[in-house]
Amino acid sequence: MENQLGVLNALDAAKTQWYHFTAIVIAGMGFFTDAYDLFSISLITKLLGRIYYFDAHSAKPGTLPPRIAAAVNGVAFCGTLAGQLFFGWLGDKLGRKRVYGLTLMLMVICSIASGLSFGKSPHGVMATLCFFRFWLGFGIGGDYPLSATIMSEYANKKTRGAFIAAVFAMQGFGILTGGIVALIVSAAFDHAYKALPYNFDREHSTAPQADYIWRIILMFGAIPALLTYYWRMKMPETARYTALVARNAKQAAADMSKVLQVDLNAEQEKVDKIGIEPSNSFGLFSKEFAKRHGLHLLGTTSTWFLLDIAFYSSNLFQKDIFSAIGWLPKAETMSATHEVYRVAKAQTLIALCGTVPGYWFTVAFIDHIGRFVIQLMGFFFMSVFMFALAIPYQHWKTHNAGFLIMYSLTFFFANFGPNATTFVVPAEIFPARLRSTCHGISAAAGKAGAIVGSFGFLYAAQSTHPDKVDKGYHTGIGVKNALLVLGAVNCLGMLFTLLVPEPKGRSLEEITGENEEDKGQQQASVGNVPV
Repeated sequence: MENQLGVLNALDAAKTQWYHFTAIVIAGMGFFTDAYDLFSISLITKLLGRIYYFDAHSAKPGTLPPRIAAAVNGVAFCGTLAGQLFFGWLGDKLGRKRVYGLTLMLMVICSIASGLSFGKSPHGVMATLCFFRFWLGFGIGGDYPLSATIMSEYANKKTRGAFIAAVFAMQGFGILTGGIVALIVSAAFDHAYKALPYNFDREHSTAPQADYIWRIILMFGAIPALLTYYWRMKMPETARYTALVARNAKQAAADMSKVLQVDLNAEQEKVDKIGIEPSNSFGLFSKEFAKRHGLHLLGTTSTWFLLDIAFYSSNLFQKDIFSAIGWLPKAETMSATHEVYRVAKAQTLIALCGTVPGYWFTVAFIDHIGRFVIQLMGFFFMSVFMFALAIPYQHWKTHNAGFLIMYSLTFFFANFGPNATTFVVPAEIFPARLRSTCHGISAAAGKAGAIVGSFGFLYAAQSTHPDKVDKGYHTGIGVKNALLVLGAVNCLGMLFTLLVPEPKGRSLEEITGENEEDKGQQQASVGNVPV
């Protein structure tokens, strides 16, 4: 591409260097905190029910009332959705770097504050917890478009997919760390403050000190993020933003000369020339955008929406599924601290066996077999395993090991599949001046799916028998039918994947047609080429 800027060519052709790995860790720490915070809440909801909604007359330990359970689980998602849209837009307006430290500080402050939730009544504690979790989600939301965009704009074209996927893969470590921290904290408290199971001694099955457990677990999420704040502030703005959006060739060349440790020329005339091209002036709501990228945006938003319905409903309610198949003992046969330990152990096992390996399989293969194939394959196998779990559901109740293997495989193919690719592709296929916004819109559609998944599944998975329903809920369609619905959702995901182009192995400007003068050539480059 004769019109490509030297500084962008240098980035595209750069060999994998140390700065690539530091960028992965700096950007990935946001995702570590994100996954840690969003999934640690599912470890402690049972404990919150026991502490704050204890009823001495009930044969079962206290549980969170349905509305409060939905709020505690879902309020961070609502914050994330708002944050994705707001910070995505801001990242294109002010620059990636300027907004990047802000999202991290918001995450750190709200992580600590949610562990300090206070109130005279149970409702007071839950209200302050929900308030801080909303703003925690808001900060996490900003991290999605900014981290993806920064990584895609820093990476070379050969291994770009693997680098963006590696940032996202830090989520796996976040989930794993959430489980391990909960294991250590609950084991320590269990050891220090002995408590009898609920059915032996209702009043004292929850040690008063158990109130510290959930607070410590939530506050720990702030530590990794805080450690990377300094490095985030030292990262230079991406050359693609500085040159193509801010139109400052000199600054872009100076920044990247330091990063790549080579001499680069500032090509201000070229930058000015690119800036006045019609292909670089249309806005998000223009006909031109709809013509060039409308279907792409529909593809990235719909696939992320559908994936997250299945992914989050399964992930947040692991503990309910484990109890339903008898893998966790009945709540009344355990003390509060021991229950946290058992739930954490189950989730950590699933993360180790299915979740974490899936992410790294994507990192290893995404630049070889492409985003399109991985996404299609992932949706296909997720459907297969959901149906395989749902149709002979009664059989699995007596074969726990088999159920667990199948359940782990659905997670494996979510992560070696659409959970990673829906994050990678929107950071590659849109023009630089709209990249962060479009990624934010796609991610927000995903979080809308997560809200549907987590709230919908909470009610839908209730038993069809009125006597087996959790306190405060109406009868649902049962876990079996809920799994069938999720299988069908994944099939739809396969269909919408056909709208998403394959950006493998091409430079970002080649994919979006930003630096090309010849209209025909440009259309060819943006064309919807699955593989």
